[in-house]
This record gives sequence, C-alpha cells and structure tokens, in this order.
Amino acid sequence: MLTATLFPVAGTELEGDLNLPGGAHGVVVFAHGSGSSRHSPRNRHIADELARRGLGTLLVDLLSPAEEVDEARSHHLRFDIGLLADRLIGLVDWLGERPETRMLPVGLFGASTGAAAALVAAAARPDQVHAVVSRGGRPDLAGPAIIEVRAPTLFVVGAKDVAVLDLNEQARETMTVTAELRIVPDATHLFEEPGALAVVAEEAGTWFAAHLR
Repeated sequence: MLTATLFPVAGTELEGDLNLPGGAHGVVVFAHGSGSSRHSPRNRHIADELARRGLGTLLVDLLSPAEEVDEARSHHLRFDIGLLADRLIGLVDWLGERPETRMLPVGLFGASTGAAAALVAAAARPDQVHAVVSRGGRPDLAGPAIIEVRAPTLFVVGAKDVAVLDLNEQARETMTVTAELRIVPDATHLFEEPGALAVVAEEAGTWFAAHLR
C-alpha cells in the first residue's frame, strides 16, 4: 500500500509517501540530507530494498514547500538539527497513533545531516525507535544526544569519504549501545560509484530486518 499524504507535525504540514507492504514487521522513517528530498533516487533505492524485506517505509520532505524555497536562497535550515529532529519525532509519534502502524517497531534511516536528526530523535523516543542506520552521516551534529541513544545503530561510510569516516568512528566509540561501522570500499560521500549504493541497501536491510522485530 503506497499513499502520498500530508503529515501534521511540529506546527506544519509535511509532504510524504508511506509504503506499507502486506504483513510489514516494521516501518523505517527516512531523514534525507541537506539539498535532498523524499524523491532522492538514493533513498528510493534503499526503500525498495527494505520493502523487499517486508518493511514499511516513510519518506517525507522535512521542510515545507515554502521553507524549501527559502532554504534554496539562504541555506539556513539545512543544519538546523533541532528543527529536523523535532519533525522526525512528530512523525514517529504520528506512526504510533495510526491503527495500521501503531504496533510496528520504528527504525530511522538518516543521510548526511539527516543522520544527526535521526540520532537526536532516537534519543528522544527510546521506546519507539528500535534501530538507526546512518548513510554518510554527520553524527557529530547530534551533540550530546548521541550518548542517550538506546537503539542499535549502524554507520555506513564510503572509504574515500575520509573526514566523515573519522567522525563516524568517533561516534561509534562514543555510543553506549550496540554501534557498528561498515566501510564501503572505493565509495565517496554520495555512494555514486558502481555497486556502492547496493552495498548500503544490503547493509541497511540486514540491520533493520534484524532489529525491527
């Protein structure tokens, strides 16, 4: 079941796509990075892999259309992790209130700055968020919330994304729960190299399948 809808969260309405395959045993909310959207082909590719594994997906534009226009001019919202995290929290709460999703464990998939927002949201909703995957993320932007995360967390980073790889290694060492790092050989920040994104999808699918039960 694929539905496009408006999600009333944190005082605004966000556009998104909810896909719930029959018999879904969990649902993953996507938090895209700066300059991206729910139409990101990278996130769509990963969402397809999760659906193949029996997981629901929720891809949402974390900024409203008016905010997207403003952001294109000023770039002042892409690093507002508090704002993005508040909206992710609102989406997690929305899923917990819907009859078709309230019994499903929730995972968060974050890319770039969206990964920081996902970690903050996971820390704020430890009973609802059961797993986190970060793709080329900036966990350093989550601040002290990272030590409050209780959900098992997987960091996936390209081997050639050297600065971000170092930040992810530090995050993994800081966390007090199960946290693992997967390094994709020869991949850069956007995983545009042949086969790189397929590795990310496989790793994310395996992680969520194991922890969203």
